[in-house]
Amino acid sequence: MPAQTRSPGILRFGVFEVDERSGELRKQGVRIKLQEQPFHVLAVLLQRPGEVVAREELRSQNWPADTFVDFDNSLNTAINKLREALGDSADNPRFIETLPRRGYRFITPVTSEGREASATGAAAVSDKRAWKTAAIMAGVLAAAVSAGGLYWRSHRFPKLTEKDTIVLGDFTNTTGDPVFDGTLREGLSVELEQSPFLSLVSEEGIQQTLRMMGQPTNVRLTPQIAREVCQRTISTAALDGSIALIGTRYNLILKAVNCVNGELLASTEAQASDKSHVLDVLGKVALEMRRRLGESLSTVQKYNTPLEQATTPSLEALQAFSLGVKAQFAGDVAPVAFFQSAIQLDPNFAAAYDAMGSENEVIGTALAVENIRKAFELRTRVSEREKLIIEGDYYHFVTGDRMKAQQSYILGEQIYPREVTFRESLGVLYNALGQYEAGLREDQEAVRLAPSSITYRFLIYTYLSLNRDEDAAALAREAHGKGLDSSLGTTLYSLAFYRNDTTEMSRQVAAWAGKPGQDLLLALEADTAAYFGHLGRARELSRQASSSAKRARENETSATYEAVAALREGLFGNANQAGQRTALAKERSGGPDKYYAVVLALAYTGDGSQGLADNFNERFPENTVVQFNYLPTLRARLALSHANPQQALDTLGVAASYELGLPALWFYNWPNLYPVYVRGEAYLAAHRGGEAAAEFQKILDHRGIVLNEPIGALAHLQLGRAYAMQGDAAKSRAAYQHFLTLWKDADPDIPILLEAKAECAKLQ
Repeated sequence: MPAQTRSPGILRFGVFEVDERSGELRKQGVRIKLQEQPFHVLAVLLQRPGEVVAREELRSQNWPADTFVDFDNSLNTAINKLREALGDSADNPRFIETLPRRGYRFITPVTSEGREASATGAAAVSDKRAWKTAAIMAGVLAAAVSAGGLYWRSHRFPKLTEKDTIVLGDFTNTTGDPVFDGTLREGLSVELEQSPFLSLVSEEGIQQTLRMMGQPTNVRLTPQIAREVCQRTISTAALDGSIALIGTRYNLILKAVNCVNGELLASTEAQASDKSHVLDVLGKVALEMRRRLGESLSTVQKYNTPLEQATTPSLEALQAFSLGVKAQFAGDVAPVAFFQSAIQLDPNFAAAYDAMGSENEVIGTALAVENIRKAFELRTRVSEREKLIIEGDYYHFVTGDRMKAQQSYILGEQIYPREVTFRESLGVLYNALGQYEAGLREDQEAVRLAPSSITYRFLIYTYLSLNRDEDAAALAREAHGKGLDSSLGTTLYSLAFYRNDTTEMSRQVAAWAGKPGQDLLLALEADTAAYFGHLGRARELSRQASSSAKRARENETSATYEAVAALREGLFGNANQAGQRTALAKERSGGPDKYYAVVLALAYTGDGSQGLADNFNERFPENTVVQFNYLPTLRARLALSHANPQQALDTLGVAASYELGLPALWFYNWPNLYPVYVRGEAYLAAHRGGEAAAEFQKILDHRGIVLNEPIGALAHLQLGRAYAMQGDAAKSRAAYQHFLTLWKDADPDIPILLEAKAECAKLQ
């Protein structure tokens, strides 16, 4: 299509300018030698930036019809020489993009000087073409910003909507400095995530798509690969960038393209005067990209924390942080070491502290508390989104004040309705408080917004807690079909236990052998063994779980496994064994979950642990779970050890609203429903059989919550005792028989088993 006739002038793009009058190409004012034919091709492309110029059109404008040449070869040569002069690349274009079988497109914004469109020939251009040209020219923006010697050029293109998602590609780094590798992509991600309008495909979603493409998960996301990921994830745009060293200045370019047709959606470019200003410039071009992609000016201005403040001024620290983020979903490298490295490089890196404290392998431990507390102290240095996450995490994991955490997460959800982090956190909170329907809504929305193995894991577990095993199983199959089941091992094990599928349980244990996270599968296997009375095997599996965690330097987790094993001994009547294992766990300090396991185990041995209970209260005065679940249960058990059932019942009154929740901070279900179990014991001690039966039946009715905890099996025995107390021999015998069937192959010398057999014999 011929261009309009116009007066020649000077065209500028990036660090280049073209003088159409003299036929010269200059770079930062210095003339670059360029032959006539490549120059003419460049002139045609510059007339229509952002548009596809067909090869035939280039031929008609540059090779007269009576010229006998090998046109294809001549044009390819001209394009190659042009790219060579511009320092461009066909594989990763900054200026000239090849569209196979269609033509070429100049993808960098162009500004002009001293050129005006002539009326001559205008009549030959359709109204639509004239409108389109005018719109493009009206969208040209040239801005100069003083900080760091920054400038950029932007162009008006179609905008995204609030339903669109973006795949973030890697930066092409031609500077020769590896510190930019991965670092700039992470910085760009942080800047874009400040936007309530834009939504990025998650790192796990990208890695899973790469696996489906047959690509290694650590492959560079070149523009071509990013665009294919974009298409496969049914996203709208692929966004990538480049950085080049031009003299002493660093040139950054961002481009967003429609992943279906490759059309350019937006482009921004900027220069930093030196290396120390690169992150500052990246933040500014990313901010401009947000606006160019359609975000309102009001939210761009409101949620605009400078990148160096939102992350770190250290390129090296940001690079270490980016490696940690990638490792979170790779599964073969622990992310904690990378986050620790980032913190060492920049002790004021708030986001790194929060990531460290929220990592699965340390969550709920003293190390997590220490890091999240530090992030909270530094929260004024981060973006609004990150600040709300840190505040929510601080109240959730450090003080334990679930109500304040809930307020932070809800506010975050209101401002960032497409941010899955707030929904995941609210789902966990609601489940901890026993509000499963509310948790289900959050988890369902999280899967809809960002399907991943983590969001599927939360939703499957919530379905299971509601005894909706069919829905949980269907969701597990869906996750597997999408390849999003990499984190589901323990959840699938629990689902298999609920469904009495011993083959699947064994398969999950075998699949996780030798992998990070194996310790939790071993701990669950230990609980299953104990559930069926195989106490010797349970002891060995708990020892293996504890050793596995200790080898991974997860000392508090290791101590928790020892404490839970001690509690199991106490429940089964082995006071000496319980005392010995508790001693192992007591030596190591830790968070509320581990502390509770130790003190509750001591309470079941008859050990005087009132002082420890008082200390528990003093250490966690604001912790919702401690004050309304753990502490009432512990004090009630201590009251029972002093033959005071009424005091136990009174103490447990405050736990009623929270007793069905999932109190632990991780996916180990060991403390679930203990307030109910101890209340049932108190009613038995008070000779109130009917009320005791109701409590133990409550445990059996919530099988998806109690799962393979020993009290799930013991509830049958205690129900038999409650029915016997009421004089209902038939129901009592049935309950006893159910328990003895579960324990038909149990170790024969377990005290509570001997008691059960003797009591059942009296009913005959």
